[in-house]
Amino acid sequence: MDVVSDAISVVHLGHPWSHRVRTRGSWCARLDPYDGAGFYVVLKGSCWLLPDGGAPVPLGVGDAVLLPHGTGHVIADSPVDAAAAQEKAVPFEQWLEETGPGAGPDRDDTEMLCGKYWLDCSRIHPLMAELPEVVHLPNRVGSHLELRAAIDLLAGELDERQPGSCIALPSLLDLLLIYMIRSWMTETTSGAWPSALGDPVTAAALRALHSNPAAPWSNDRLAAEAGVSRPTLARRFTTLVGRPPMAYLTWWRLILAATLLRDTPDTLAAIAGRVGYGSPYALSHAFQREFGTTPGRYRAQAADRSPG
Repeated sequence: MDVVSDAISVVHLGHPWSHRVRTRGSWCARLDPYDGAGFYVVLKGSCWLLPDGGAPVPLGVGDAVLLPHGTGHVIADSPVDAAAAQEKAVPFEQWLEETGPGAGPDRDDTEMLCGKYWLDCSRIHPLMAELPEVVHLPNRVGSHLELRAAIDLLAGELDERQPGSCIALPSLLDLLLIYMIRSWMTETTSGAWPSALGDPVTAAALRALHSNPAAPWSNDRLAAEAGVSRPTLARRFTTLVGRPPMAYLTWWRLILAATLLRDTPDTLAAIAGRVGYGSPYALSHAFQREFGTTPGRYRAQAADRSPG
């Protein structure tokens, strides 16, 4: 797998949730912070997103916005200050119950897609952690064509459920998340991870480590894979990723082990072999040093965090 896919898959829990909303008149809803990522896509009309601690974001037709860290926010027909939102806003779940796809087209002022991804934020990849609180992707002619195609497909699937929609919807929602992150990476002018993945040496090393994390990697072998000297690899990788190659590999192996403990019934010995540790004892020792708990306790705690 590639780095972006891996970064998403290790935190992804269960199936995402989505809803198509049609509303009119004056409205204001509040969603408190949560463990996950949320999104909105405006299909018709306009609205305002007011993130906690951030500046109001105007949203127009075709705009997409991702809240990758579950930031609490208000969504409203017009900008409101914190005091007015506190008094005016209804809980988000109540707002959803009061809206929906049933209103006639002639009465619609605003129509949007909204949804939520359940994420395990206990071991988030730094690529995901680097995303800003609000990723606003304005609709511009000729930009983010893949994202626009995914939005159109998702809107159509939500508008009229077709045979196979139980499989199509989660897949389209996952595709939407990937395209929103891709779009951010192509637009951002700062951030370590877009730079790391844009650097041919660092990107080659990351691809190698993520493609086969259990391999007996060394700095020399990884430098040969990237086609540079060991000092060059160490300098460029450490500068862009934030830690040396072998330190990143150790961390990534433990993240994979945590994911397997969460998502599979595999024994610790089997997991150790899959992530490059010679014995369950060696994995357990490294795991406890990284996470401050044993693999068994982590697995039990992960089951409690699961959305079910």
